[in-house]
Amino acid sequence: MDTIAVTSHSNQDSYEASLAKNGRTFHWARRFLGAKHGADAARLYAFCRLLDDLADGDLPHGAERLSVICDDIARLANDPQAALTDPDMAEFAPFMVQSQISLSALQHLIDGLLFDQGEVRLADEAALVKYGYQVAGTVGVMMCPVLSCHEKVAQDFAIDLGIAMQFTNIARDVLEDAKMGRRYLPASWVAGLSPDEIEAGALSGDASIIRTVQSAIRQLLGRADAYYKSGMSGLCFLPKRAQIAIAIAAYSYRQIGVQLLANDVNWHEGRTVTSTATKARVSLKALSYLAPKSAPSSHNERLHAPLVGYAK
Repeated sequence: MDTIAVTSHSNQDSYEASLAKNGRTFHWARRFLGAKHGADAARLYAFCRLLDDLADGDLPHGAERLSVICDDIARLANDPQAALTDPDMAEFAPFMVQSQISLSALQHLIDGLLFDQGEVRLADEAALVKYGYQVAGTVGVMMCPVLSCHEKVAQDFAIDLGIAMQFTNIARDVLEDAKMGRRYLPASWVAGLSPDEIEAGALSGDASIIRTVQSAIRQLLGRADAYYKSGMSGLCFLPKRAQIAIAIAAYSYRQIGVQLLANDVNWHEGRTVTSTATKARVSLKALSYLAPKSAPSSHNERLHAPLVGYAK
């Protein structure tokens, strides 16, 4: 076997650089976290990004290394002091164990990243929710202890916020994803349109296809709002500065959907983006989280029905 090339995140500067390059909204919000929480959050983000790059084939031996990392996760589950094979996983593991980051959430994230490498044609809303949990809700779960939040119930609300943000990403990137042969909008929402048909409809200006996808995106953004509402209600479990930072990230993401709706869901005209000035404006709304908030009495488990038997 060839020697595996390693891209090592060996210092904090590399973690911050990864966040600045690949997670602009979170980088915007990160400055409100404070030194320790900000540094730790950047480290977690950088490792998740590394996994994403491995899954996408952007780094040598990506699939092989992900398999090794999955084996390392299993070893860690049995022994927190286990010797690990992948060098980046070995470097991340002490931080992961010390921070009490969920191993199952990390494995579920990898499940979602690997799913993206196959034929992506989500069948229904249940598949959509499961995918949203895998690639984003898991990050919320892992971020909880990194932000000094150790109440288990808080994870449910963190999952919801991650799912909401991923739904926003999907709404924003329908055409871009279709060009890559992916369709995250459930088949039941788009009359079974394939990615090729969605792309061709946008290019040709096919009114029927454009309207069908517009309707699905509106439906998706409506679902996202239900998850945003639940996720935001759980911010009270976080330390105050973390509440503000995560609220800023959530408001900034949600603004993408607001702009899509304001522009009659013009998905076929290209990707919707938010300017720095817009981010600053919507971030001011997050200041409302300076006021004391009481913890929600319960979580709406209907939001997680598709996760029963997998993550619940």
